[in-house]
Amino acid sequence: MTGCQLRLIEAEDIPFLWEMLYASLFTKEGDEPLEPDIIHSPELSKYVEGWGREGDFGFIAVDGQGSRLGAVTLRFYSDHSAGYGYVNAATPELGMAVIEEARGRGVGTLLMQAALEEARKREIEAVSLSVDPDNAAIRLYRRFGFEEREMCGTSVTMLCTLHPTS
Repeated sequence: MTGCQLRLIEAEDIPFLWEMLYASLFTKEGDEPLEPDIIHSPELSKYVEGWGREGDFGFIAVDGQGSRLGAVTLRFYSDHSAGYGYVNAATPELGMAVIEEARGRGVGTLLMQAALEEARKREIEAVSLSVDPDNAAIRLYRRFGFEEREMCGTSVTMLCTLHPTS
C-alpha cells in the first residue's frame, strides 16, 4: 500500500487500540454483530487495559494524512492472566486489526512484518495468537510461519517460532 507508514504505539493511541480490539472480534457473515461493550469484559479488556506496561510493544499504521489504519500489539501474559492465544509466560500474544476500509491493501502484512522483526530484535523466541479458523486473516498468519497448535473454544491458537536475523 502506498503512503502507509508505521510508528510505535503512543499513549494517545489507546482509544484506537480499543477500537481495534473490537474490530479484531470475528463474526461470521450473516451473524449479528457483537455488542461494543464486550471489549470491556475481563476476557477481552486485558488486551488493552494498562497498555504501556513493561514488555508491551506494537505499531500503528497511518496513511499520508496521519489517519490510523490498523494496529498490531504484542503483550506478555502469565498463567493467571492468560489470553486466548496464551502459550507460556515467555511468549507474547499478538493482536492485530485493520480498519475495514483499509483491508486487503497490504496494511496487515506491513504490521505483521514490523511486529515479528521487533520481536526478533528483542530476542523473543516465539509469538502466539488466537484466530477463528473461518477468519480470512488465518492465511496471512500462515504466510508468516504461524502454525496451528490447538483449538481453544471456537479459536485456534497459533505459534510462530522466530529465528534471530543475523
